[in-house]
Amino acid sequence: MTIKVAVLSVQKWGNSLAIRIPSAIARSVHFHLGTPVELAVHQGVIVVRATGEQKLTLEERLKLFDPKIHGGEVMASGREGLEEF
Repeated sequence: MTIKVAVLSVQKWGNSLAIRIPSAIARSVHFHLGTPVELAVHQGVIVVRATGEQKLTLEERLKLFDPKIHGGEVMASGREGLEEF
């Protein structure tokens, strides 16, 4: 296991403090914009880890939609009530 090290400065972000994660380190742990993370302190060490799947934007979800896999047209039914197409 290779440990990547970066010497950073703590910055002010609003009323909080922030540290930027260098892109090489973010890529190595598969962090992307929107990745949900958990921040914890263990014996004086800050630990940041991904907590699950990132939430996709509508545009990203639509790019993943494949009618062959997902059953074709979403609303393939006819009219109901006073609907007009």
